[in-house]
Amino acid sequence: MNRQDILELLRQYHFEELEVFSFQKFGAGLIHQTFFIEIGKREFILQGFNSNVFKHPDRIEKNLSVLSKSGDLTQLPFQIPLPILNRKGTGMVEFQGKLYRLFDFVEGKTLQQINDLSQAKKAAEAYALFSKWADSFSLNQFEETIPNFHRLDLRFQRLEEVAKSAKNLNPEEQEILDFYINQNELVKEYLQITAQIPERLTHNDTKINNLIFSSDLAKVAAVIDLDTIMPGYLLYDFGDLVRTVASAEEETSQAWENQKVVLSVFEKLLEGYWAGAADLITKIEAESLLIGGEVMTCLMGVRFFTDHLEGNVYYNVDYQEQNLHRAKNQMILLKSLQANRGEIKKVFSEITGIQIDS
Repeated sequence: MNRQDILELLRQYHFEELEVFSFQKFGAGLIHQTFFIEIGKREFILQGFNSNVFKHPDRIEKNLSVLSKSGDLTQLPFQIPLPILNRKGTGMVEFQGKLYRLFDFVEGKTLQQINDLSQAKKAAEAYALFSKWADSFSLNQFEETIPNFHRLDLRFQRLEEVAKSAKNLNPEEQEILDFYINQNELVKEYLQITAQIPERLTHNDTKINNLIFSSDLAKVAAVIDLDTIMPGYLLYDFGDLVRTVASAEEETSQAWENQKVVLSVFEKLLEGYWAGAADLITKIEAESLLIGGEVMTCLMGVRFFTDHLEGNVYYNVDYQEQNLHRAKNQMILLKSLQANRGEIKKVFSEITGIQIDS
């Protein structure tokens, strides 16, 4: 987009003076095209909406509108930046065949990985506090922005279907396929426990870089990337924190020998999540957190490997085998999580006071 394009787009908002403004590209732009905008002393983020990834923008618009109109944002100890309403009273603007949104800019720092254990605790507590804050909402007001996003059973079924037509697998591919196909017991455990726990409003993409920390990293300043907010289970949010933050290696790493769950980080994540949600969560719901990391790691491994077998049709790859390597990375992490179930239960009981039968 050029300056004239952005000017025309900004004119669809309630700005009295637009003769002087500046803009520059912001961030990596892997999902949404993003610009940093300055208008006088005010700062904004202009985001081009990626409808290839999010195929139901109307659902996202509705969900975020409910948050804006029904929730008292002042009750949260951090910001949740919501789209600024345009002259039509909506959070999205259509321009040149694409959708755009404007947000107030939040000053602070984003992290790609933690460099201090306290950051893990603060991150987990922030995501838990969001779900606790949203507990007063009626879930029937919200829609699935990505249908069946974290349904491990359906992802597992899809892998089984795709695997039937997979031919000439090499030994590495066969090993990974066999591993995931043998996770049917975890899938059963997932189905059993989710049948007993309530749905909550969850973020569903709880990576560390979906938070903005204060400039001194002393606290979480904002929870961002709210497009995946929808009804789900707390084990999804906690599990994805474990998968991404308590992992010794990032999901793209090929340092197989280094990949494992870092128990000291897991402990801080649980401390933070429990601090934020202890007076919300039921006993069986608390126990579901024990398999959250396994569920989300298995889910992503299955998705990566399925995409590899289908020819890399969903996830962007930098080289042909990247989804295979992502799946292998998650396989090794899942093995570590399962090997450390005893230690994880011990940490869980110490923090929550809930005793788990061996």
